[in-house]
Amino acid sequence: MASSKSPLKSKPLRNPGESANEALQDLWMGKILSYFLMAGLFVALAALESLRWYIEAPINPVLFIICAAIAVTVAVWKIRDEIKKSKCLALGRDGEKAVGQFLEGLRESGAKVFHDIPGVGFNIDHVVIHSTGIYVIETKTYSKPVRGDARLIYDGETVTANGFKPERNAIIQVRAASQWLVDLVQESTGMKFPVRAAVVYPGWFIESTAKAKLSDVWALNPKALPSFILNSKVTLKAEEVQLCAYHLGRYVRSSNK
Repeated sequence: MASSKSPLKSKPLRNPGESANEALQDLWMGKILSYFLMAGLFVALAALESLRWYIEAPINPVLFIICAAIAVTVAVWKIRDEIKKSKCLALGRDGEKAVGQFLEGLRESGAKVFHDIPGVGFNIDHVVIHSTGIYVIETKTYSKPVRGDARLIYDGETVTANGFKPERNAIIQVRAASQWLVDLVQESTGMKFPVRAAVVYPGWFIESTAKAKLSDVWALNPKALPSFILNSKVTLKAEEVQLCAYHLGRYVRSSNK
């Protein structure tokens, strides 16, 4: 029988960027490190056989040297590819942390703030439950040009930078996440609350067209998001904020690994 137990009655909530951080650790430990080890093994074998050849042992190192060269070439190519992926994951993780810090200030106005809510095959970066409503927030962190205008154009359906559209449409993504949260809250509380969707782009200026201003999805720089939330119309009673926060918190804790 255990002589002690944890003082925590429930699992902690998740931090901003936690899924990205877990993926980043898996990438380094599961792939990049294995390529290093594979290349190192063949180099070691080649070195050993070279030594035996040098001291005139009757073994030819040519085959091992060729295998080592192939292994190192493959490893370098794979590692370079995985490092690119790790940089993207790290950028996304840091962007989520930065946005999370902006949102944490909303707690002073009574908001309940959640980060990295796991769904089925996806995760929601941030959820804010405030008297002005429930907000699903997706963070997209893109590298900016060294020179020139760091400006994104939002037309209500897509966000483009110099005519370039990202592979995944963040607007469609956040709409789907919002509907998932509507269903989750309704299932757990028995009540249906509207959810507002927002996509934020750290470090970028967002230029919205006239059509975008009528859209059901906000596209913003994260610095502007708290003001948009605070200045929106009050739609939830204090007890409704507490109710939704309680059930969402319970869901997140039960989903933690």
